[in-house]
Amino acid sequence: MLRVLKSRENTINFETAKKNDYCFLYFLWKFLSLKVKYMKRASIKDIARIAEVSVATVSYVLNKKEGSRISEATKKKILEVAKSINYTPNKIAKSLKMSKSKLIGLIVADISNDFYSNIARSIEDEAMKLGYTLLIGSSDENPEKFKKLTELFSEQQVDGMIIAPVVDSDEAINRLISEEYPIVTIDRYLKNVSLPGVMINNSEISEFICDHLVKKGFNEIIYVGYDTKLPHLLDRQDGFDKRIAASDISVKRLLIGIHNITEQVHTKLKENLNLKKKTAIYFSSNKLGIAGLRYLNDNNIKVPKDVSVIAFDETEAYHLFPTEVTFVQQPLIEMAKESVKLLDSQINNYVPDGKRVTFHAKFMERNSV
Repeated sequence: MLRVLKSRENTINFETAKKNDYCFLYFLWKFLSLKVKYMKRASIKDIARIAEVSVATVSYVLNKKEGSRISEATKKKILEVAKSINYTPNKIAKSLKMSKSKLIGLIVADISNDFYSNIARSIEDEAMKLGYTLLIGSSDENPEKFKKLTELFSEQQVDGMIIAPVVDSDEAINRLISEEYPIVTIDRYLKNVSLPGVMINNSEISEFICDHLVKKGFNEIIYVGYDTKLPHLLDRQDGFDKRIAASDISVKRLLIGIHNITEQVHTKLKENLNLKKKTAIYFSSNKLGIAGLRYLNDNNIKVPKDVSVIAFDETEAYHLFPTEVTFVQQPLIEMAKESVKLLDSQINNYVPDGKRVTFHAKFMERNSV
């Protein structure tokens, strides 16, 4: 078949071009006829995408690491894909991977939340003491974003990760576990995922708060929590429910979704708060607490004269409220130290250990009750 190059003015026969002064056009045509995929070096990310596995899985297979629980079928598929796209390893990257990068990843649920921004700073400080550099990502309670962050950190060759799991992140986490990737959870945990982690006594502290309010003789207690499947938040609610069930006090439970929190809290308080009763409100997170305090302030509802308030977690926003707020304080520095310690141990000597370390939160009584 005769191949031609069409221009605005004429058509050139390449067999003729080779015999005349148009040789450069012939070579240009040969260059452009190459497939685009060969113009770019194939990467392990390409292999992962085509084989439908994680980047970490591809890395384990190509580096022939021992001890991983990757099936033979998956290994075969990865190697076949690598061969089909002419993958050649980057020797520099490989040499880096075979040694420690001294990078660790931290995935928090919401970096704009004072709790996570403060604990991230403490983790960074502790990591630096051991020679690690911290990479931070915020999942924004989104399981797809959480998954992408785990893949990104894997590509960046982090030695391990400290994570705050989100709802429906089980699959992404279990995939890393199957590859024996060093991971430690902080603040949160998932019931069907076995990992070392750091948390607080959520149920116990909620029991204490409920008992404290019952002793104060309130006619009604309003529990403001999240409509969620996250176990650590359910533990807070369960602890409250366990103790309030033993009393004859009227109780209302207002469950809030993770989006449009302020609007939801305002709406539900407007519908449920009865100032004719001696009422206390227990906000089970600082974001819920901030939204609730704003509603009370906007509507000129005095604390503790008209209603009493207890909130979970410490935040600078509480200091802007006219009354000092009673709150639950989590030991952030201790939690950060322990999480980095656990991860460093996993990095240096990986053990499939689901042990969780539980710290005790403190009840900080102020003037809002």
